[in-house]
Amino acid sequence: DIAQSYLGLGNMYYKKSDYRQALIAYENAHAIAQNVDLKKELKESYEGLAITYAALKDFNNAFKYQSLFTNIKDTLYNLEIADKINTLQTNFEIQKKQAEIDILTKDQALQKLELQRQKFARNTLGAGLLLVFIVTFLLFTLYRKVGRRTVQLRRSLEDLKSAQAQLIQSEKMASLGALTAGIGHEIQNPLNFVNNFSEVNVELLHELEEGPLKKLSEADKTQAVEIVSDIARNMEKINLHGKRADAIVKGMLQHTRVSTSKKEPTDINTLAGEYLRLSYQGLRAKDDSININIQTIFDLSIKAIEIIPQDISRVLLNLYNNAFYAVNDKAKQSPELYQPSVIVSTKKIKDKVEITVTDNGIGMPSGIVNKIFQPFFTTKPAGQGTGLGLSLSYDIIKAHGGEIKVNTTEDKGTEFIVVLPEK
Repeated sequence: DIAQSYLGLGNMYYKKSDYRQALIAYENAHAIAQNVDLKKELKESYEGLAITYAALKDFNNAFKYQSLFTNIKDTLYNLEIADKINTLQTNFEIQKKQAEIDILTKDQALQKLELQRQKFARNTLGAGLLLVFIVTFLLFTLYRKVGRRTVQLRRSLEDLKSAQAQLIQSEKMASLGALTAGIGHEIQNPLNFVNNFSEVNVELLHELEEGPLKKLSEADKTQAVEIVSDIARNMEKINLHGKRADAIVKGMLQHTRVSTSKKEPTDINTLAGEYLRLSYQGLRAKDDSININIQTIFDLSIKAIEIIPQDISRVLLNLYNNAFYAVNDKAKQSPELYQPSVIVSTKKIKDKVEITVTDNGIGMPSGIVNKIFQPFFTTKPAGQGTGLGLSLSYDIIKAHGGEIKVNTTEDKGTEFIVVLPEK
C-alpha cells in the first residue's frame, strides 16, 4: 500500500510537470518494492523513473530504467504465458485420460457385443458380419476424433508460442522507439540549423562575389574569388552531409515507429503490382533514359490475406527500389548487350504466401549477405543509402509472423523471398 501511494504521488507530480518531486516519489516506491519484492510495483516504479528521467533529458538513466522495465515486464509476461501453457497441458492430459476411460468403456461395451455376436452367430453368419462392421466403424470414428483433437491442441500451442514471441518483439520495439524518438528529435533541431545556415552562407558568398569583390584590384580580386569559391564548396559539402544525417535520423524514427494500423484482408497480387508500377514510375521520373524489362508472375489462386497493407507496401517498395538500383548500376558498367530485368512473382504454398523479387543486377558478395538486415549497413555509395530499408523490412515481416530470405551471386543478380502467413 505504501509503494502504491508513492507511485500515485509520482504520477500526480509527473502530470503536473513537477519532475523533481515525481522522481523522489518514484525512487521511494522503487526502494520499498525492491525490499519487499513487489514485482508489479517494481515494474511501475521502473516505468515512472524511465519517463521522468526522459522528461529531465537524462537519457542515460532513462535508457537504464527503460531496459529494467522491459526486462521485468518480459519476465512477468513469460510467467503468465508459462501458467497458461501449464493449464493448457493439464487440460490436455485430463482430456487424454478421459479419452482412455472412454476407450475402456467402449471396450467393455465391445465385449458385451462380442458375446451377443457369438450367440447370434450360431443362428446367422450375416448378423455376425454386420456386427463386426459396426464395431470397426465405431473404433475408426473414435480414432479419427482423438487424432483431430491432438492436432488441434498442438496447433493451439504453436499459435500461443508464436503470439508470445510477436508480443515480446512488439513491446521491445515500442520501448526502443520511445527512447529513440526523444533522441532523434533532439538531434533534428541542430541539424536543421546546420542545413539552413549552410544554404544561407552559400547564397551570401555568391552575393559577395558578385558585389564587393568586384571593387578590389585584379590581384586581390583573383585571390578573394578563390577563397570565396573554396568556402562555398565547403559549405555545400556541409549541407550535403547535413542532409544525409537528417535522412539517417528520419530513418531511425521510422525504423522504431510502432504501426497503429490493423491487419485487414488484402489482395497481395494487386498490392505487389501497384507498388511495382509506382517504384518504376518514380525511377523513370528521375531519368527517362532508363529501360528495364519488368515481368510479373502472379498466382491467381491466392485469396485475400490478413496483413497491414501500409507496412507490407513499404517492404515491397524498398525491395523494388533496391532491384532497380542494382540493374541500373550494372547497366552503367556493362556492354550494350546487357538487358536489365526485374521479375516479381507470387505463389501459394499450403497456408503461406511467397513473394519473390528477382533481378539480374550487380548482386552481392557472399561475405556480406549475413549483414544486409543489420541497421545502417548498406552496399550503396556514401550519400545514396541510409542502411535502414532492409532492417525495417525485416522487422515488419517478423511482426507479421513471416520471414524474409535472400539468394545472391556477385555480378549475376539477387533474389529476395518474402513468406507471409495467410492469417
